[in-house]
Amino acid sequence: MLHQNTLNFLKNLAQNNNRDWFQANRSSYDAAKADFEVFVSNLIGEIGLIQDLGPLQPKDCIFRINRDVRFSKDKSPYKLNLSAGIGPGGRGAGRVDYYLHIQPNGQSLLGGGMWNPTAAELARYRQEIDYNAHEIRDIIESEKFKSYFPVLHGESLKTAPKGYPKDHPEIDLLRRKSLFFSHSFTDQEVLSADFLQRVMEGILVLKPYCDYMNYILYQEE
Repeated sequence: MLHQNTLNFLKNLAQNNNRDWFQANRSSYDAAKADFEVFVSNLIGEIGLIQDLGPLQPKDCIFRINRDVRFSKDKSPYKLNLSAGIGPGGRGAGRVDYYLHIQPNGQSLLGGGMWNPTAAELARYRQEIDYNAHEIRDIIESEKFKSYFPVLHGESLKTAPKGYPKDHPEIDLLRRKSLFFSHSFTDQEVLSADFLQRVMEGILVLKPYCDYMNYILYQEE
């Protein structure tokens, strides 16, 4: 389980997103980070029972709290969440993995899917949809999947992608530029003793989709 102080730190950071406050409260950040690392380590252990993650460590998965502000109008230096991408190779592996996001006020979530793919990856996805959409539909349109992951993120084209007719029977999927699903958690759930089990329940639902996307995008079984 995660500690209340971890959410408290993130709440305070949201009100004081500047370097002076962060440095003055560095010990609180270090404690929150350590708390999250323990949770991610336990989650890696649980996921490792259902798929091979290799020698994965929390440091391979956890994203930096510092924001990249080079191309952003918002110059706030820190993210308001703790997050990790868990899968073989960790967050930088360039594959579809399980994304865990911890943020107060009901903004925590578990998600996964195709997000901002390269042109080549998007072309492979659309080719698969064109030829064989039923496999992915069987996964993401099942009642179990839809009930657990009701939110679909990512943009769609306003019209058909180049090379595909506007009346294609799978046009809704072909227009997708990203296909990322998420399930939200309340703060009470995040702090509950069974939060690890709750996350794993979601991962078991999400796994067939992630496995399939990794296969069609990267030819990984």
